[in-house]
Amino acid sequence: MPRGDGRLNHDLLPGEKGPQDACGVFGVWAPGEEVAKLTYFGLYALQHRGQESAGIAVSNGSQILVFKDMGLVSQVFDETSLGSLQGHIAVGHARYSTTGASVWENAQPTFRATAHGSIALGHNGNLVNTAQLAELVAELPKENGRAPKVAATNDTDLITALLAGQRAADGEPVTVEQAAHVVLPKVQGAFSLVFMDENTLYAARDPQGIRPLVLGRLERGWVIASESAALDICGASFVREIEPGEFVAIDENGLRTSRFADAKPKGCVFEYVYLARPDTDIAGRNVYLSRVEMGRKLAAEAPAEADLVIPTPESGTPPPSATRRRPASPSAPAWSRTPTSDVRSSSRRRPSASSASG
Repeated sequence: MPRGDGRLNHDLLPGEKGPQDACGVFGVWAPGEEVAKLTYFGLYALQHRGQESAGIAVSNGSQILVFKDMGLVSQVFDETSLGSLQGHIAVGHARYSTTGASVWENAQPTFRATAHGSIALGHNGNLVNTAQLAELVAELPKENGRAPKVAATNDTDLITALLAGQRAADGEPVTVEQAAHVVLPKVQGAFSLVFMDENTLYAARDPQGIRPLVLGRLERGWVIASESAALDICGASFVREIEPGEFVAIDENGLRTSRFADAKPKGCVFEYVYLARPDTDIAGRNVYLSRVEMGRKLAAEAPAEADLVIPTPESGTPPPSATRRRPASPSAPAWSRTPTSDVRSSSRRRPSASSASG
């Protein structure tokens, strides 16, 4: 239920967190294109991965502008807000968490000032060593005599703070790319990251590749997204998946990749079962066909006499086509999902610009 301050009411203890596994992330580097609109369409295609909040950060080369709020992508953004987000790099995020901390402060992309400018970051996944990361944040060089403050109650802001606050051994600032190769090996758990500074788009995927992350090509740029289906809607062609343990940077000099960890693939099967769109391909397998095959194997391993097979929408719709033991057992819908267009509308916040001075 919306409140006047733009947050949502929850029957939970304040600050209680829950799973944040199924978010959608999207990034684009495309000079001359309307990157905010491309990101909007990309997030719209990824709306199934997160319905609590949405946000887009855009850079024009000199500063990063962030607009985010509670609600669906179509509720948060309109022509006016998208028109205010001008630039050539964008990062977008659609957030999902099944329990607490559904507040504006936890909406993404997160933002931090750095010694060289600023950084905006979107995260899909769930970290398992947040206590250790919080200790590392506390050890960062002090800002005005104080350790960097982590205002949000999610693990994403810890990564952002570490990337923004890294220093070399002599105390000198490092670039975001250099910071990433120091920070990412220390992060444990599931993370597919899309982030940027004023001039470069970055992406990284955890060594296990638990959550999907793909690379796409535009005529005049590049796209990074949680799922291949998001590439189609913005006219990008699929290039490949970001590999587990891989770091990608895209700027005016092109695309470059490196490794921050050895790959140890352990992808989450729930992407095929529930999380991903049916028209997405993961690890070379189409999600819809995978669900049909699951139904076929279920029928073979656990046959049952039935007059009617009723799927649970929406991810449960494909399997019944293969579970029917005989043609006389049709598959038919018995209910439909509640439309999501009426959920979590809240007060709109104006975009705020942040430059190198923070």
